Amino acid sequence: MAFEIICFDCDSTLSKIEGIDELAKRAGMGSEMAKLTDAAMNGEVPLEAVYERRLSLIRPHQDSISWLSELYVAEMVAGVADVFARLHEAGKTVHIISGGLRQAILPLAAHLGVADSHVHAVDIFFNPDGSYQNFDTDSPLARNGGKAEVCQRLGKGAGAMVMVGDGKTDMEAKQAGAYVLGFGGVVDRPIVRDLADFYSTETNLLWVLEKVL
Repeated sequence: MAFEIICFDCDSTLSKIEGIDELAKRAGMGSEMAKLTDAAMNGEVPLEAVYERRLSLIRPHQDSISWLSELYVAEMVAGVADVFARLHEAGKTVHIISGGLRQAILPLAAHLGVADSHVHAVDIFFNPDGSYQNFDTDSPLARNGGKAEVCQRLGKGAGAMVMVGDGKTDMEAKQAGAYVLGFGGVVDRPIVRDLADFYSTETNLLWVLEKVL
């Protein structure tokens, strides 16, 4: 099946890390944050129930976001660069849709040839001294159902759409008519295995190409 719009989650899909968990580890509170993230990604609690709590506890400095952006690139999932190169060559429209922090994801997107305007994530705000101020509380991607909203907007009259991701929030894209490819190559989540239209535990993302081109 060929698709015109190919959307990817970021954390545990394009990169092997969960960004918020890495920030938590850096702040000395890794285990607590990892449990919250996992609960949200497995659909055990609503995303909005943990999003603000995690950031208000970690309060990441602007320097931490720069550090995280480098880590995203360093920990890219195998095959990702080749997948994006092939999709661009084929003239496909590629988006990254993530509940992660946009400023941390933008360098990874640039590395993969994705324009800033095609990166949909949650903006974070800092004080003049670089200390944490807040995040975009109006972003749909900081709550359940947000990925469906973004996919709905991107897909209007634009052709067939597919979403590739590892978490339950990625499965929401089905509500917008997207075909969903579940990726368990970093984290194997039973709920994603059950809900995805197709599911793979291959650790290299190259398998996506045969499903979307």
